[in-house]
Amino acid sequence: MAIPLTKPPSLNPREPLGAQPMRGARGKGVARFFAQRAAWALFTLWLLSVLVFAGGQLLPGDIGRAVLGPLADARAVAALNHALGADRPLLDQYATWIGHALRGDLGTSWTFHQSVAPLVGDALLQSAKLGLLAFVVVVPLGIGGGVWAALHGGRWLDRLISTLGLCASAVPEFVSSIALILVFGVWLRWLPIEAVAPADAGVLDTLRHLVLPVLPLVFVFFGYLARIARAGMLEALEADYTRTAILKGLPRRVVIVRHVLRNALLPSVTVAATQLGYLIGGLVVVESLFRYPGIGSLIYNAAKAKDFPLLEAGVLTVGLVYTLANLGADLLHALFDPRLRAQTGA
Repeated sequence: MAIPLTKPPSLNPREPLGAQPMRGARGKGVARFFAQRAAWALFTLWLLSVLVFAGGQLLPGDIGRAVLGPLADARAVAALNHALGADRPLLDQYATWIGHALRGDLGTSWTFHQSVAPLVGDALLQSAKLGLLAFVVVVPLGIGGGVWAALHGGRWLDRLISTLGLCASAVPEFVSSIALILVFGVWLRWLPIEAVAPADAGVLDTLRHLVLPVLPLVFVFFGYLARIARAGMLEALEADYTRTAILKGLPRRVVIVRHVLRNALLPSVTVAATQLGYLIGGLVVVESLFRYPGIGSLIYNAAKAKDFPLLEAGVLTVGLVYTLANLGADLLHALFDPRLRAQTGA
């Protein structure tokens, strides 16, 4: 009986059996996972818009009275509420507001009497500058400290890094901010208290003004990232593939760089990407203490002034930043974690 001749599979170690189908399946699995997360992100943003609008409507105070002042005539207040559409049903008001927001029209600020979008955009840019600077500083320090502590597990250096990180992350931001202002800004006068540099300041002078606002953020997130990186390193050092690499006679440096770090730093990378949303959109306390014109300070001032269009636009923008940061973290996790790709059907 004749045996049909078939082309033997490739024995090239660089091209494993079924490499092309596996790559295609892997890509489909990541795309499917990302599509699911994107759908949840859109649903979260819609739910946030409902909560933001409802919260703005439930805040105490009358819109017309807030704009015209407490001594305004009642007929003028009613006329302004009618002109702004505040006397319409809530569903109609929400449909109009969300429709304008989707087109980029976030309304007009009652405090500044101008479009809300440029105000929110400028404040978000300032917060992004502060948050990215803190991110660039704390991520290498936190991950490096956690890795170094794990490599010296059980020794005095491990205990020192772990204790410092725990103490730093346990102190609230407003406490560390006030302490830094008193020590370095008032007593020693090494650093300026104001976070905003003059208009004609250079790059170094601008960074010098941002040192004090950045340090409380570094303190909080250093301990968190260091613990995540240390736990991942300890788990990877005790894994079977690490023992196999050591038994094969590979040098310790090669084992750590090629085998341990690639698997140990995945949780740290995804957590750092998630925290980027907070560093950009959640700095209300730091920005208020240092009088920094960021998105957190803008939301706080809008709430005090009962400027509902500005408040709603600011909170919705912060929610968008958080959602995009979480979506980016999920994408990184799907790209670098083969176990997650397997769970998604890759």
